[in-house]
Amino acid sequence: MEQLKVLGNDEWCVFEQLGIPAIRARVDSGARTSSLQAVNTRIEMKHGEEWVNFEVHPLQHNRSITIPCSARLIDRRMVRGSTGISEERLVIKTKLTLGGESFPIELTLANRDSMEYRMLLGREALSGRYLVDPGKSSLQFDFTQEALDVLYAPFIEQRSGLRIALLASNPNLYSNRRIMEAARERGHEIVFLNVELVYMRLDTKSPEIRYRGGNILNEFDAIIPRIKPAVTFYGCALIRQFQNLGVYCQNSADAITRSRDKLFASQLFARHDLHIPITGFAKSPNDTRDLIKMVNGAPLIIKLLESTQGKGVVLAETNKAAESVINAFKSVQTNILVQEFIKEANGQDIRCFVIDGKVVASMQRQAEKGEFRANIHQGGKAGRIKITSEERKLALKAAKALSLSVAGVDIIRSNRGPMLLEVNSSPGLEGIEGATGKDIAMEMISAIEKKLKFRAEALKTT
Repeated sequence: MEQLKVLGNDEWCVFEQLGIPAIRARVDSGARTSSLQAVNTRIEMKHGEEWVNFEVHPLQHNRSITIPCSARLIDRRMVRGSTGISEERLVIKTKLTLGGESFPIELTLANRDSMEYRMLLGREALSGRYLVDPGKSSLQFDFTQEALDVLYAPFIEQRSGLRIALLASNPNLYSNRRIMEAARERGHEIVFLNVELVYMRLDTKSPEIRYRGGNILNEFDAIIPRIKPAVTFYGCALIRQFQNLGVYCQNSADAITRSRDKLFASQLFARHDLHIPITGFAKSPNDTRDLIKMVNGAPLIIKLLESTQGKGVVLAETNKAAESVINAFKSVQTNILVQEFIKEANGQDIRCFVIDGKVVASMQRQAEKGEFRANIHQGGKAGRIKITSEERKLALKAAKALSLSVAGVDIIRSNRGPMLLEVNSSPGLEGIEGATGKDIAMEMISAIEKKLKFRAEALKTT
């Protein structure tokens, strides 16, 4: 009996018929069918048969390389994804080369941009050929970076585009990586600027922005600000300086400031006739009991004004508990909002991602059992949802009220109709891209191109 070969947790695969010289796959014996990253899928008829044309970004964290592929469509299957949602996927069959062995396998096509690996190698491809050692990596073959550079050199296009800066704190966050990948794929030059290492010179004749010891940053076409709450004041000061230099900022400093002040934002929403849960605000402890009555009593929500990602949000289930928590916060001079609890929402809310007056994606978040916060950072699960026209209108009006070009608008469904919870000026991409399969990062870059009247089709290829 022939001894089976052993694979590691991940392996390099080659698909000659698809024109893919190397793609790293996660080896998963728990998955039945193998899956390949694919975007922009299109079906056409060839000699009476259905063929699927698609594009592959074969390298992790690098969307600047795109390989056009074509294969005969052999099936359509319902497959349950990592989010728990079943979806129909196209199925192709092609030859896989793994180490020194080549054999045909079936592949489902899926948008895996939000996943760590561009390919998944399932048990049907492994059966009778390989065993898996999950503690090892690349046991069959490994490519050096130099080898990958040679293999993919023909696919790299030299383009001239916009000069963009991503102003944030952590270059390794999923959202920041995706935005930089999308900008490069569109042929733009993008650099990461750590907000805390940028500084400025205020002068009527020669104002400047500098970075890390003297590099002058006055020549950008656009800034994408993703400012964490802890540095809102300083980050918005930098954005104003860029705006004063004539640089387009995707979200303005004033819009970000409004969105971060939950009390001011709630007042703006009420002024613009946007339905929000009944909300109270008071300073004196003498008003606590009346404040609780004003929002229809317990259970109720208590929020720190600077809360984010569900942190600093408390559910008080009784009036006595609410009174204790509110007075405790007031005793340390902390500003809070008190808000009615929408019980019928059952731990669910809706995140709408708005870009330049358009809802480009929506997802429903479900809180974990025993938890009332549906935020992904608090363990909430996300899935696709089709929003109503009323919910779409509410999301667009909320972003407009704060003058945000890019916004994550959180909505809750109540017995009185959809209600606005809050608006985020630096919404995360991982949850909503994973839940919807939409390329939100690319939508953000396209919006900048449109705003600056930059024609993507005019990018020059040498």
